[in-house]
Amino acid sequence: MSKLGTLGARLHHGEVGYDFVKNRKIWYGISILITITAIVGLAVRGLHMGIEFQGGAVFTTPKNMSASVAQTETWSEEASGHDAIVQKLGDGSLRIQIAGTDTQQSDQIKEDLSKNLDVPAEKINADLVGPSWGDQIANKAWQGLGIFMVLVVIYLAIAFEWRMALAAFVALIHDITITVGIYALVGFEVTPGTVIGLLTILGYSLYDTVVVFDSLKEQTRDITKQTRWTYAEIANRSINSTLVRSINTTVVALLPVGGLLFIGGGVLGAGMLNDISLSLFVGLAAGAYSSIFIATPLVADLKEAEPQMKALRKRVLAKRAQATAKGEPAQSAEDEGAYDADEPDDAAPAVVGPRNQPASRGRGRGRPSGKRR
Repeated sequence: MSKLGTLGARLHHGEVGYDFVKNRKIWYGISILITITAIVGLAVRGLHMGIEFQGGAVFTTPKNMSASVAQTETWSEEASGHDAIVQKLGDGSLRIQIAGTDTQQSDQIKEDLSKNLDVPAEKINADLVGPSWGDQIANKAWQGLGIFMVLVVIYLAIAFEWRMALAAFVALIHDITITVGIYALVGFEVTPGTVIGLLTILGYSLYDTVVVFDSLKEQTRDITKQTRWTYAEIANRSINSTLVRSINTTVVALLPVGGLLFIGGGVLGAGMLNDISLSLFVGLAAGAYSSIFIATPLVADLKEAEPQMKALRKRVLAKRAQATAKGEPAQSAEDEGAYDADEPDDAAPAVVGPRNQPASRGRGRGRPSGKRR
């Protein structure tokens, strides 16, 4: 842990660093490849919508059932004529989901299941969900997502600038697409918990992005008044200075979510935990990735296209070429600390350590106390 803290301090002060912005085309390519895979999976496999969105019935059996999941699934499909999803819960009970059934059909299905499972019908709990309720949930989810996106873009455009707002918006779309695509590839059921998880990860994704943007905004104040570093170099320093913080917060958030997903859903068999935990787990990882490898490099690309930043880049490169021609070491953003907007290019280096103040001549002469009158 001490080594990690030392590394974080060295990253923050610019003593070490990785050039994320310079290699941005690699990250763009990786993100495009993952996004295309997610879109293809979504188009081919589609989302497995839960009965909350398409209507149906859920039957829950008593505890410690001896029937297997496969056999129960076969009996349920024969009794209903529809596809059935059977999950064995941690207490040994079975949860049977059958879409497209009404009240009359559910009563007959319940009777058939009681015979096949050798369980009294009154001990099988049946819950019905209408398709109209699912449509309302889906519409509200889309409305909430749209309002969230609009408010985020407006806020970032006011607090920072429109280029950062655009980059954050692209990162959010990137995170949502990957999460939904993985849901389609894995085949997990989409429930209201999934929607809650998707809306939650947007906040986590924006958190890391805004932290980097805030550092970038502070370090690029009056950037055109200096000729030391380009905008892309300072953007890269902003990523490095917040890198350890982003990794720490993401890992701390992933640990409990991973416990829900792999232990709660996988080992203990609480299948309903998979709905929200998978979206959170994938979204948190994608959000941390996009804030480092997508959002800030994209801001650097947009800013470097401005005429002022192009002129600044030319001046910086010309100054470095002159220094190289004179045999002086070329200076880059990684060679020194953060750029200070208030410090001129020819500022003298700061004095480090104690300084001896010269004694004033005649001070306290003739006065035992040494005080002036």
